[in-house]
Amino acid sequence: MLASRRNGTLYIGVTSDLVKRVWQHKNDLVEGFTSRHAVHTLIWHELHETMESAIVREKQLKKWNRAWKLRLIEESNPEWQDLYETIA
Repeated sequence: MLASRRNGTLYIGVTSDLVKRVWQHKNDLVEGFTSRHAVHTLIWHELHETMESAIVREKQLKKWNRAWKLRLIEESNPEWQDLYETIA
C-alpha cells in the first residue's frame, strides 16, 4: 500500500517485484493514479506464497472502508514511515 502522505491518498496494488515497482512509482515511471496524486510512500505490505492469493487479498483490501485500511497501517507502521528503505 502506498500513500501520498500520512492520512493522505492511498493506493493498493499487487506485484511480483516490490522493490522495482515501488521504485517505479517513486520516480513517476508509472503513468496514472499514483503519479497524478503523488502517491510515492510505501506504508504497508505483505508477502504471499502465490500471485493468486496476493490478488485475492488485493481485491479484499480494495473493498475495505478507509477506517479499516488506516487501522491496518497504524497497527504495523504508526509513524507512517516509508518502508521502501527496509526492503530495498
